[in-house]
Amino acid sequence: MSDKKIKFDLPRIEAAVREILLAVGDDPEREGLKDTPSRVARMYAELFRGICEDPKKHTGRIFHEDYNEIVVLKDIPFSSTCEHHLMPFIGKAHLAYLPDNAVIGLSKLARIVDCFAKRPQIQERLTVEIADFLMESLNPKGVAVVIEASHSCMTVRGANKPGSSMVTSALRGIFIRDQRSRAEVLGLIHSK
Repeated sequence: MSDKKIKFDLPRIEAAVREILLAVGDDPEREGLKDTPSRVARMYAELFRGICEDPKKHTGRIFHEDYNEIVVLKDIPFSSTCEHHLMPFIGKAHLAYLPDNAVIGLSKLARIVDCFAKRPQIQERLTVEIADFLMESLNPKGVAVVIEASHSCMTVRGANKPGSSMVTSALRGIFIRDQRSRAEVLGLIHSK
């Protein structure tokens, strides 16, 4: 349940950033850029802290409750980094589960989202990782994860489509097998 013992090699990141600045034809020694390599190195350590974090540390305390209805936590803000361009994607996660006599604190659900988001990611994998982890950790009757995000690699470059957003979902357990349960959970997630 402990975090991985990985130490970010900040000097190596700084050297790489300095090389990028030289490669694009700028002067890494000019006033505005002089501290940029160290700033970027510290930023990556923050943005990718999930690489070192074990999500199980957020499920150490489960509460045994005789509650057999769907639990939904909506609009969990998150930011992650697209592993293809190392640019941010920002959005909201919506998590739901149908307990089987065990519930988890709501803040832990938000921390689990951050743990998986703070890694080089793609949204599809992020969605699946959260759903599979909740199924494995809580052993509920079902899990539903829906993520909506705007990807800066598409909105400010490449296709240049500001305002576009991507939606992904992962359903597990009863939410796959039972149409009524599926409709109920998706209705709760999408209700305003």
